[in-house]
Amino acid sequence: MREENQDTGWADLHVHTTWSDGVFSPEFMVQKASEAGLRAIAITDHDAVRGIDEAVEAGNKMDVEIVPGIELSTSNGIHDVHILGYFFDPHCSDMLEYVRYFQEERVKRARKIIDKLRKMGIRLNADVVIASAGHGAVGRPHIADALMEEGFVLSYDEAFYKYIGDGKPAFVKKPEISPAEGLALIHKSGGLAFLAHPGMDLTDDEIIQVVKQGLDGIEILHPKHSVDMVNHFYNFANIHRLLVSGGSDCHGNRKGEMMMGRFNIPYKFVSEIKKALHHF
Repeated sequence: MREENQDTGWADLHVHTTWSDGVFSPEFMVQKASEAGLRAIAITDHDAVRGIDEAVEAGNKMDVEIVPGIELSTSNGIHDVHILGYFFDPHCSDMLEYVRYFQEERVKRARKIIDKLRKMGIRLNADVVIASAGHGAVGRPHIADALMEEGFVLSYDEAFYKYIGDGKPAFVKKPEISPAEGLALIHKSGGLAFLAHPGMDLTDDEIIQVVKQGLDGIEILHPKHSVDMVNHFYNFANIHRLLVSGGSDCHGNRKGEMMMGRFNIPYKFVSEIKKALHHF
């Protein structure tokens, strides 16, 4: 086993599994992390926490530290604001109530999207699509998979570009809470809250508004962040005294490549998050 007081090694603090819209199980993702030589990963399923215990069990066997995580869907009224929670209690009653509500709302959303597709002449079986999510939270990726399987599109990206992406004909907005509510939920569950992939949609002014609401950190490394963005957000974090995180946002190989092991942060960032948690 590794010495706990050593800050050597690498981590990936943004990983999805079949408990939301990932392709692979928590155990499989832990195995891939081990093969990639990662010391720690965070399971950050969308509005879901039930994969964490499975990952912890696998991590204990494979010597991979599992950081309890989640990616919350929030909105500032203009843009989606995804909030990553780390080191919270996944069995907290408030968190479990949130997850239960959002799983129910995701099913309703999936049915609305499929109904819109039906009116466009694209017939999918809603029950089959929802069942394809297994025990996880159903999302647009499951609908994209069904569109490919039924031959309506040739690729996952085409499904989003033509039909179910933001603003497209079959788009239905997912249920959301405000960033402040998301931060409060993570804090009430004993964790720290980080802004996910800020370079995708948000302006610095929008980010500062979330900082004022109690944000603890910011994800600087992400597959959709350029080198300039990484440097910008690292400097932004220093200026605003924020912690930093990062990761692959790995959902498996749905798009043809496995991102695990390609976007890693130094393990010392994880240690810094732990130290801040003790002072929280």
